[in-house]
Amino acid sequence: MENLQSILLPGVSHNRPLVIAGPCSAETPEQVLSTAKQLAENGIKIFRSGIWKPRTKPGGFEGVGVIGLEWLKEVKKETGMYVATEVANRDHVQAALAADVDILWIGARTSANPFAMQEIADSLKGVDVPVLVKNPVNPDLELWIGAIERIYNAGIRRLGAIHRGFSTYGKHLYRNLPQWHIPIELHRRIPELPILCDPSHIGGKRELVAPISQQAMDMGFDGLIVESHCDPDCAWSDKSQQVLPEVLNFMLNTLVIRDTKQTTENLTLLRQQIDRIDNELLEILNKRMRVSREIGQYKKEHSMQIVQTGRYDDILKSRIAQAVDMGMSGDFMRDVLQAIHEESVRQQIEVLNDRAK
Repeated sequence: MENLQSILLPGVSHNRPLVIAGPCSAETPEQVLSTAKQLAENGIKIFRSGIWKPRTKPGGFEGVGVIGLEWLKEVKKETGMYVATEVANRDHVQAALAADVDILWIGARTSANPFAMQEIADSLKGVDVPVLVKNPVNPDLELWIGAIERIYNAGIRRLGAIHRGFSTYGKHLYRNLPQWHIPIELHRRIPELPILCDPSHIGGKRELVAPISQQAMDMGFDGLIVESHCDPDCAWSDKSQQVLPEVLNFMLNTLVIRDTKQTTENLTLLRQQIDRIDNELLEILNKRMRVSREIGQYKKEHSMQIVQTGRYDDILKSRIAQAVDMGMSGDFMRDVLQAIHEESVRQQIEVLNDRAK
């Protein structure tokens, strides 16, 4: 597949990964131009900045508005960079196109709203502009695909996706959980669609930007969209996740980029081993479920309840500890055991229902 930059910006060649960088928000003409010049000096070709900023609650900084588009024009004039900004409705699209913005992206809150997506799609009909669609705030792959399809149906062919993680309740390491399996499934469903990673919004902390970016590269993402500010600690929005341009440059120079075109012939034997092991796992799980059905029958005959939490808790603790000792993730083993337990309970209930008939 062509690299992402040649898809979005024909005639411009660039090696993977494509990098789009700039501040979360355009704040002042000086802040925008200073950041852009520093990024351009470090080889960044596409400058990003939010002009309209949707906020969770009213009263916060919601962007400078249309005047910021003039600052993006100045960036193009002074640095020769391409410019990108977020749009959330018809008026934003029209204003951005009138200002000759090169790339539009659609944010997570907007992509979760089919009405807003259709309004944007309608305003893009007959226009040839690159559009990137962020995943919705909630982990709903079909909603993400639906948002992408609306833009595609409007005639946009220079189209890509941005993985920025998914909102969750409570305290976590990440601001937005990556749930990598969702963009991986998106790639499986639409393999020709380029996908960028937004490590800034996934991590929420500048120290997490580099490791998340490396993970994205290891999984074959086409590029990165990173928040970078000339003075991050004084940023008007999302200051904790923005990095200095020189820090971004160091980070990009230390990324390990895997060869996505390398032949996989040498993996054939290893993959055959994986296939055999998977078959063995299926056989073992089948045996375990047969035992679960026998347990269900015993519980029915002795009027015992299906779920016995004490026993389940003991299994979780001991099996997870064993998995960690064997070099596996405790969280991974918890997910596996919970899935096995749910299926075991389902099997037991099925036995009880059969006997009740």
